[in-house]
Amino acid sequence: MLTPVFILLLFSNYHYAHPLALIIFIIACVTDTYDGYYARKYNEITPEGKFLDPLADKILVSSAFISFAFIGLIEYWMVGLIIFRDLFVTGLRMAIEHKGLNMVTSMIAKTKTTIQYIIIIFILTVLGLKGLPFGWIDPIMVIIDEYKLIYNFTFFISLFTVITGITYLYDNRVAIQQFVNDNER
Repeated sequence: MLTPVFILLLFSNYHYAHPLALIIFIIACVTDTYDGYYARKYNEITPEGKFLDPLADKILVSSAFISFAFIGLIEYWMVGLIIFRDLFVTGLRMAIEHKGLNMVTSMIAKTKTTIQYIIIIFILTVLGLKGLPFGWIDPIMVIIDEYKLIYNFTFFISLFTVITGITYLYDNRVAIQQFVNDNER
């Protein structure tokens, strides 16, 4: 529910829009994390929650990366890899679970989401700091530009996202094979 607010702030001309977008994004990340934690802790996991929670993550992350590409901060091909992996894995999971089979989510996939959040927060922080009238920010921006940190971090997470997709397929190869065999009959 916070994603549209986040996007509106990201594209707003309001002076403090980017810092507010950062705050909204962090709130969305924190509430998502606590929601999953409490659902597991109190054994309140539902089929709807198992579907909607990762979907909400993917919508939030994809919206951020698409927006960053649209603004010109990152490359579209990176966004394409991230979104393709997430749509493919989500679609596969839905199809397999529809047949009554289970797929496991590995710790590396959860790590991927966390790293994506961190990189998005970094980019939003950079956007929020640009143009502020503080002299100490300028040398930081020079380092960020000189070492192409936004590009390099996004390149890293794009590759890491693809690797986690491959790992996910490998870890669930038995369920996938059973799904394929069931559909061939």
